[in-house]
Amino acid sequence: MRNPPGGGDKRSVPGRDVRGRRRCDRGFLGADLPSHPPARFHLAAPPRCGMKITTWNVNGIRARLTHVVDFLREHQPDVLCLQETKVEDSLFPREVLEDEGYEVSWHGQKGYNGVAILSASAQSEPVRGLPGDGPDADRRVLGATVAGYRVLDLYVPNGQDVGTDKYRFKLDWLQRLRALLDARYRPTDKVVVVGDFNVAIDDRDVHDPVWWHERILCSTAERQALANVLAFGLQDAMRLHTQEGGIYTWWHYRAGAAFKDDGLRIDYVFCSPAAAKHCTEVIVHKDVRQTKSPSDHVPVTAVFADEGAA
Repeated sequence: MRNPPGGGDKRSVPGRDVRGRRRCDRGFLGADLPSHPPARFHLAAPPRCGMKITTWNVNGIRARLTHVVDFLREHQPDVLCLQETKVEDSLFPREVLEDEGYEVSWHGQKGYNGVAILSASAQSEPVRGLPGDGPDADRRVLGATVAGYRVLDLYVPNGQDVGTDKYRFKLDWLQRLRALLDARYRPTDKVVVVGDFNVAIDDRDVHDPVWWHERILCSTAERQALANVLAFGLQDAMRLHTQEGGIYTWWHYRAGAAFKDDGLRIDYVFCSPAAAKHCTEVIVHKDVRQTKSPSDHVPVTAVFADEGAA
């Protein structure tokens, strides 16, 4: 069925209660490849129940559909936010994902950009786009409320090169993102903002800070623009649990970058204080980068304990 004009559809699986997808007796990591285990950072033992929110730039949902289904079956996230789906709304493969027991919403365009949210519970309060977006704006922003968490899924513009028009567009885009947060969200709510931010917050998130100094993704203006977004009241979920550097989520396809661990951390889970106090663990699924025909990004999962359990 084609989606209505103005954005992706959101449907539950006919005859299936998507809320029944969450189970309290499951493990949190599943079976990981022993040679490239995921990086795990936590303050306490993971709770048996809770909320697992994952972000993943899949670099083409149709090219990586089997990877996504495998991840859903192995790790069973409660929410999976995808970026760079690269498919127009009418061709989004919703049926395959709904068959895994997820409610799906999406906001895409042909060949570029695109975001989607998969959830094991019902979605409400949809958000699409930024203030000031025109009808032909890039599809980069999708939000939904799931089980009390206000989730915002983002694919921030790359910016191309420092000083270009695309770079200036990126800085303006981040300003408009802050305006969206101010208009639609409150720091006192459980807000979780995730995605591919195309900015490394600081040099701990950069394999070679000297080479990347003031280049795109690591320039001062980009970092300041992202800091202004975080000043809304957002915290880096991973930094709640570790200050360690050298933890990356993206590696270039060229020159064996992933095998040399020559990467950047540009995929983040940011959360408001109301959500942060429940965050017990962050998992960087580095093993996924070693699968056949992978995305250049890996999933990142934040685990949130149930109320009263953290």
